[in-house]
Amino acid sequence: MNQGWTERRRPIRLERRLEFADYETTRDFLDRAASLSERVGIYPDMSFGRTYVNITLHAEDDATEVGEPVRHFAREIDALLETEKTLDE
Repeated sequence: MNQGWTERRRPIRLERRLEFADYETTRDFLDRAASLSERVGIYPDMSFGRTYVNITLHAEDDATEVGEPVRHFAREIDALLETEKTLDE
């Protein structure tokens, strides 16, 4: 798991804050994250501003830990960020 994710216990969840250079880059990331959510059926809590996005991935109901589907989704978000770096280069 990317060290950018923080695991919290109450409630059980993963959190990450992402910083972007400008609004256009932030908006592009949000659009790609929305497509990912539609594809895999996981819908994180997201808040954002002009140059940042906060993401919270909650564990499934009654889970005692963050499960593999949520961890996989976090890795997919990380992959979107790698794609972003590639697009900028």
